[in-house]
Amino acid sequence: MLAALAILPYIPALTQPFIEDDYPNIRLALEYGPPSGWEKMANDSVQRVRATSFIFMYGIYRIFGLEPAAFYTANLVLHIINCWLVFASGRWRGIGYRVSFWAAAFFAVYEGHAEAIMWFSACNELLLFFFGFLSFLFWLIFLENETSRFKWLGLSFASFILALLSKESSVVFIPLFVLPLLFPRRKFKEALYLLPFIVLGVVYAISIFMTHSHSFRFQDKSFVLTAPFWITWTKSYGAMLWFWGISAIIALLVWRKTRQPFQLSLIWIGISFIPYMFVDYMHRIPSRQTYLASVGLAWLMGAAILNLKERYGESKKLIVNAVLLLVLIHNVTYLWTKKRQQFLARAQPTEQLLSFAENVNGRIFVKCFPLHRIYGEAAIELILKKPGSMLIWKEDVVNGEPPAASFCYQKK
Repeated sequence: MLAALAILPYIPALTQPFIEDDYPNIRLALEYGPPSGWEKMANDSVQRVRATSFIFMYGIYRIFGLEPAAFYTANLVLHIINCWLVFASGRWRGIGYRVSFWAAAFFAVYEGHAEAIMWFSACNELLLFFFGFLSFLFWLIFLENETSRFKWLGLSFASFILALLSKESSVVFIPLFVLPLLFPRRKFKEALYLLPFIVLGVVYAISIFMTHSHSFRFQDKSFVLTAPFWITWTKSYGAMLWFWGISAIIALLVWRKTRQPFQLSLIWIGISFIPYMFVDYMHRIPSRQTYLASVGLAWLMGAAILNLKERYGESKKLIVNAVLLLVLIHNVTYLWTKKRQQFLARAQPTEQLLSFAENVNGRIFVKCFPLHRIYGEAAIELILKKPGSMLIWKEDVVNGEPPAASFCYQKK
């Protein structure tokens, strides 16, 4: 059922072309993804922290080639598995399976984090979640078991390492690991076992900050310590809770159900936002980066839906079903219409360039193009198997030899 719910909102995405970053990222994956490229990737201080993405992309390419539907399907499969992991969070006594099922159902259809699924290059968010949340679940089992528990600690640490190799923000799982030490009952004695995670996380963070002088991720305003982080954090928190989160909070307050997982949900959201609140090119966290935080919203909705069914499931079953259907229709409709149009529009610049260049023999003078040249060149090389150098970006480098054609992007 959860898999079906996860698939339904994203059926239209399977017909999308590649978008912007997809071309240079896949091109780099063809170099770093195969085992023969792992040493070179390990020596790349900027890209090695996203190693799982390159291996993931290369694996898809080896099996299916450059078929966009295959790449989007792979993202969707990851999303389905992540929904199952959210359901599995019910083993945490602070949540419970009765809440986690409805939470996973909401997580499956929620439109707020759709960019993580609908933009293939955002697969790093899905992989970060998969390995990090798996590590979190193993950590829960470790805390619960009295026998054979250290194998679960080992599995948790191994999964955490893979999370670190998925995205820079993976260190946020360390404070999230603290939550089971506090809820539903305090287990401060177990905090010592977090030490290996903390040490590795500190070393990892230092290695990332050491790339400050040459990493584009520090130059494109994705992470700026002087950014108005409090404004970004607050606006993003409010945006995530609107509309369904606020509705769930009001319902739980009216029903006086404000204990766990109410508290856990709000704390989880706040912590998960921390690595992203230093973005400076906008004062709201990009939607793809809310994927992990939206688990907190899902738990909140799960608690509200469970209480709704317990209160009115027998006497007013029609109203309960109508509310559930409304949640589904709202999210699916938004994804099938507005979100789909947004992603098709984002694909237009490279799609127009590819369509134009396909029938041109010779160099093309690109008069106007809304993206960085790397996107156009990578698209030409990957899809048309033509050299990216066929694109001329400045008229003064033609060297007296006129181009075969001129291209200018026309916004539709």
